[in-house]
Amino acid sequence: MARDKKKTRLHLKFSAFSVILTVISIAIIGATFYTTLNYWFQIYNKHKELAELDNKYKKLKKKGAALKVDVNKMQDSDYIARYAREKYLYSKDGEFILNIK
Repeated sequence: MARDKKKTRLHLKFSAFSVILTVISIAIIGATFYTTLNYWFQIYNKHKELAELDNKYKKLKKKGAALKVDVNKMQDSDYIARYAREKYLYSKDGEFILNIK
């Protein structure tokens, strides 16, 4: 009978240790899974943001090239005179402007 009590105590100690070890293991695995999943979401969001910024960069690059062309055109005085006449309805002496829309 004394032996049975020792086995029961040992079994209870071992059983409690197993439960505690299992709970700690599950907590560690859960924390690792949560952290990994969180990092994957952050990486995914950064890739989306990178794609959006890349598209925006390409659009701005095209706009910058167009502005450079406009700057080069503005160096020509004939172009400036024609642009002012068309855009702001300026006229030369003796010239009449008819605005037809």
